[in-house]
Amino acid sequence: MEEAILDALRAVQDPDLHRDIVSLGFVKDVKVESGKASATIELTTPACPVKEELEAECIAAISAVPGVSEVDVTMTARVREKPGAQDLIPGVRQCIAVASGKGGVGKSTVTLNLAVALAQQGARVGVLDADVYGPSIPLMTGTQTERPMTRDQQILPIERFGVAMMSLGYLLEDGQAVLWRGPMVAGTVKQLLADVSWGTLDYLLVDLPPGTGDAPMSLAQLVPLSGVVIVTTPHNVAANIAGKAAALFRRLNAPILGVVENMATFVCPSCGDPARIFSGQSGDELARVLGTPFLGSIPLDPSVSHAADQGLPSMVAYPQSVQAASFRELAGELARQISIRAEGTNLPDEQVEFAPRP
Repeated sequence: MEEAILDALRAVQDPDLHRDIVSLGFVKDVKVESGKASATIELTTPACPVKEELEAECIAAISAVPGVSEVDVTMTARVREKPGAQDLIPGVRQCIAVASGKGGVGKSTVTLNLAVALAQQGARVGVLDADVYGPSIPLMTGTQTERPMTRDQQILPIERFGVAMMSLGYLLEDGQAVLWRGPMVAGTVKQLLADVSWGTLDYLLVDLPPGTGDAPMSLAQLVPLSGVVIVTTPHNVAANIAGKAAALFRRLNAPILGVVENMATFVCPSCGDPARIFSGQSGDELARVLGTPFLGSIPLDPSVSHAADQGLPSMVAYPQSVQAASFRELAGELARQISIRAEGTNLPDEQVEFAPRP
């Protein structure tokens, strides 16, 4: 009967890879005992946005097999490993850069809350604050007074909110300014990657400094990036510079995973009506220009910056807010794009769809 169950599950297709879950190798441990059928479905990310739908389809398919009276489906996940990343950061399965080109668009806020959202959905996540001139992750997480320990000549990351974090801010004295030229910046980025005991991570998010200088170029050349997330705001200037950042990474053969629009609409607390505060090029318009997926939009809310000033990600301070829901959706869409690219390397081009579903 196990073969009959496998045949039934071949009718369940992954909506992104356009192949059935059996041929993709998602189905594990099929068993049948006294009419009770059980199976484990191993997805490519714990943040899969269609996990519930796939589970329901699997239960329905198995239930339709003659002789099955009870069904037990266990949903698990294993993030696929990016080839080559182990050379510098062993144990890190996927490394994602978060870039903007322009400062002041909330890139660090997006990075931190995205990391927390992924961790809350069961992923093992790390954040590397690679903004060597203005490290902000320690302040935004209330860990600015922390100093990392070392073990076996490696630095142990600071852990908060289920996320492993490392920043140059943990290694500098309070108020100390960084007066470095290019080669020192590149060397520091490499050290923060290689000399930190990251352990086993599904995702390492790297918060890059503004601009298209030494830090982003060093990262793209040192690590086989799974991809780059471009953060923008609805300003023409921000969109223009974000486009230049995307062009830089493409020249360095780092794929663009998609665009995130931050500070998009503001919801009036009195009447509840949304309004666009800024009238420049939107994130979805920029994504169309760049020919890359639009990952999502984060509303403008003073509580987000207030939470960061208090040393808390808004995902933690206001978990029921509209912004938290937006970050959760963003985390699922990012994980989905990474999975498509990881699995798509073994598929014909016509079977891989890199744009988000409408």
